[in-house]
Amino acid sequence: MSAPVSGSCLCGQVRLQVVGPLRPVVACHCRQCRKTSGHFVAATSAARDTIRITGEVSWYKSSETARRGFCGTCGSSLFWDGPGANLSISAGVLDGDTGLRMAGHIFCADKGDYYDIGDDLPRADGRDPGLTTTVI
Repeated sequence: MSAPVSGSCLCGQVRLQVVGPLRPVVACHCRQCRKTSGHFVAATSAARDTIRITGEVSWYKSSETARRGFCGTCGSSLFWDGPGANLSISAGVLDGDTGLRMAGHIFCADKGDYYDIGDDLPRADGRDPGLTTTVI
């Protein structure tokens, strides 16, 4: 079993603890992620039953199949909740060293024109279940 990893929003009103393994970080460059974060989103994920959340998460239904969780007080973008067994967690909300590494990029066809992807990690123009569902 993995060591627990904790995190929080900027103001600390919402806290989380993950007691199971986390997926490597994936960068999502889709339009929605860029709009909610101001840039691309770097997120990990974990099985829903391994995540403990305290505090009140505000949810925004961003599509027919997904919603995004954020702190209603400070506005921190915390979660992407779509179909499947895992809940995506914004990597930047995790505290301390996580041991996680970036695994790749998705929705690269939607990326902003103001930046380049400067690494050699795997890239997908759209969704890539191979990158987003793997947990190590």
